[in-house]
Amino acid sequence: MDILDGPARLMIVSDLDHTMVDYHDPENLSLLRFNALWESHYRHNSLLVFSTGRSPTLYKELRREKPLLTPNITIMSVGTEITYGERMVPDVGWENFLNEKWNREIVIKESSKFPQLSLQSSTEQRPHKVSFYVQKEQAESVIKSLYECLSNKGLDVKIIYSGGMDLDILPQGAGKGQALAYLLKKFDADGRRPINTLACGDSGNDAELFSIPDVHGVMVSNAQEELLKWYADNGKDNPKIIHAGERCAAGIIQAIGHFGLGPNSSPRDTKDLWNCKLDNFTPEYDVVLFYLLYERWLRAEVENSVTAIQNMKKIVSENGVLIHPSGVEKSLHGSIDAFAACYGDKKLKQFRVWLDRVSTSQISSDAWLVKFDKWEMTDEGRQCCLTTVLLNTKHKKPKEFILVHIHETWMDGYAAKDRSTWFF
Repeated sequence: MDILDGPARLMIVSDLDHTMVDYHDPENLSLLRFNALWESHYRHNSLLVFSTGRSPTLYKELRREKPLLTPNITIMSVGTEITYGERMVPDVGWENFLNEKWNREIVIKESSKFPQLSLQSSTEQRPHKVSFYVQKEQAESVIKSLYECLSNKGLDVKIIYSGGMDLDILPQGAGKGQALAYLLKKFDADGRRPINTLACGDSGNDAELFSIPDVHGVMVSNAQEELLKWYADNGKDNPKIIHAGERCAAGIIQAIGHFGLGPNSSPRDTKDLWNCKLDNFTPEYDVVLFYLLYERWLRAEVENSVTAIQNMKKIVSENGVLIHPSGVEKSLHGSIDAFAACYGDKKLKQFRVWLDRVSTSQISSDAWLVKFDKWEMTDEGRQCCLTTVLLNTKHKKPKEFILVHIHETWMDGYAAKDRSTWFF
């Protein structure tokens, strides 16, 4: 589990549907706020963990639909699968642990005797998870009878009901909470336990996350009935658990501030980006800010003025070079001039920009390389470039940076259809 050299400053463990992702937010603004906050302040020394009830198939579908960041760790299928990194390398030790006192064939055979249960799709049936739908009014009695039936067969199982309709049967040692406890134990063994951990959820299958010792917890404002009931019965007097006043990702940002876990002001919350003031600018923050300016210019959300373009030129080198993903070399100042003429081209259209997997390395006393995936979401779909930016510190302002070189390459399968509109 070679993720960070030392303990993570913060590990966020978040459910996805209705927690990180808000389906009542068609422009994904709260998620994009979180993305900008994470990549500018946390990516370099913290861990992002997605803990979802979705199978790998449905998880990948969601990533194609929503502007989700790439997590360091993914917990799927209600805590029965743990994978690492972008390639989603499985944790074999976790799989072996779950095999104890588990027999999937017996679970399927015995559960088929309950007509109240209807199987979910084949993609949701996993090696250590059997999933059904059940009517809300029948759930309690079915769970009790089913548990007794499986126990009589010598199985040690856990039955989780969530979302007002989903019923999952898992090995007793599985679940989102147990998967988190397993990860923390692995970090402890390496002497790298995160300094702070924040668990985030909205439904019944997230309750276990809030039961792990020394973990902060946030139930987003739109939390479902079964989780609110758990909170009333078990967590109301726990100062480490809050019911946020904000929905979904906005509630996660609120919790970061409430518990004092680090910065909770996203670059997207800044109205005047030209005059943004920070005690300590970082290369990560600088590139996030640059591309946010780019988005707002095309959406006509900043003033269309000569001064605005002059300000943009001040943060790039006069002799700076852009290697366009087409392979053409361009002047950075010339690219800004061309870009200036397109003010408002994306106004009232679907157009958002976000950065993912931002990583920084200092290559000299005054120079940094920043690498990231730069995404654009438009009416035509998604485009993405693998991007490398060289920044130098300004001679008279050593705490500020200037962009010297930008090199972009299309990500496989995500090249823009109209490549003339891709500026940076």
